[in-house]
Amino acid sequence: MAEVAAALADHDYVADVGLATAIFLALRLHRPLLLEGEAGVGKTEVAKVLARWTGGELLRLQCYEGIDVTQAVYEWDYSRQLLHLRAAEAGGGPVDEDALYSERFLVRRPLLRAVSGTGTVPPVLLVDEVDRADDEFEAFLLEILSDYAVTVPELGTFRAETPPVVVLTSNRTRDVHDALKRRCLYHWIEHPDFERELAILRARVPHVPEALAREVAGAVEALRAQDLYKPPGVAETIDWAEALAVLGRTSLDAATADATLGTVCKYREDQERVRAAGLAAVVDAARARG
Repeated sequence: MAEVAAALADHDYVADVGLATAIFLALRLHRPLLLEGEAGVGKTEVAKVLARWTGGELLRLQCYEGIDVTQAVYEWDYSRQLLHLRAAEAGGGPVDEDALYSERFLVRRPLLRAVSGTGTVPPVLLVDEVDRADDEFEAFLLEILSDYAVTVPELGTFRAETPPVVVLTSNRTRDVHDALKRRCLYHWIEHPDFERELAILRARVPHVPEALAREVAGAVEALRAQDLYKPPGVAETIDWAEALAVLGRTSLDAATADATLGTVCKYREDQERVRAAGLAAVVDAARARG
């Protein structure tokens, strides 16, 4: 687990013990890993870092309402099939209908690509925001993840020689079904505490002055303590630190915090709430941490 945490850190991802343990077990047990948490806490980034670390191809499936087999698994290249058919007819030869449904005309989508690879390094399959898909797709996904196999009626069954590394993410816009959760290992990613957020800033934006990075981490910690509709995530923390550095700031003050608040608070109601509570208090908390 320490080696996993160190490998992630080498690729600029600062994981706590719980997440490093979940990743370690997912890799050893060849089990999908379901990551839940607020938007912006680094769920999607886990899969990207795993792909960079292992060298496996990153296959990203972005879920949405109405997603179906043709977007997620496979479809036939009808344009090429039609060209092949016309060429055969123009040549005066017989039309081999079976040839129309061969692998040369098969368009592999992320789920099929994940289970049909032949390389020694397994791909990393990212099923992003699975909570946005509907119940039928979730049931279909469960079937694939149970056996790491996909059946194409015209060709047969594709089965993974080496199971892919699978990471599913959810923002909990709805609950993922228990059947899918039972198939996966599960980890809830919290917003980082001050020290881990500071470590993230050091890794991701090393050009930001140390004092400013500490104040930004402290200010974000203070903002999350307020009753905001959307507390700032790690991505917003990084954006804020970069924005302040671009402006040439070496420390945080109330005027600058007000001018750049849209970098870290992305809802008008949250901005109004923060301003009503007073940005001076946020800056004071940041300086106390700094």
